[in-house]
Amino acid sequence: MAGEIDHHTGDALSQALDFSGMPCPRVVMDLRQVAFMDSTGINILIAAHRALTEAGG
Repeated sequence: MAGEIDHHTGDALSQALDFSGMPCPRVVMDLRQVAFMDSTGINILIAAHRALTEAGG
């Protein structure tokens, strides 16, 4: 079953991408099973990228 990233699942993704307090965090995501992503998911990924960059990751 393919997954979706939208306003219903966005909180779980945000929590999974919470790396606060980690020195030089690194994140690798496998999105092969994601069949749909709305702007909620895209905004979460952009915010995570910005936070990773600021943290030196």
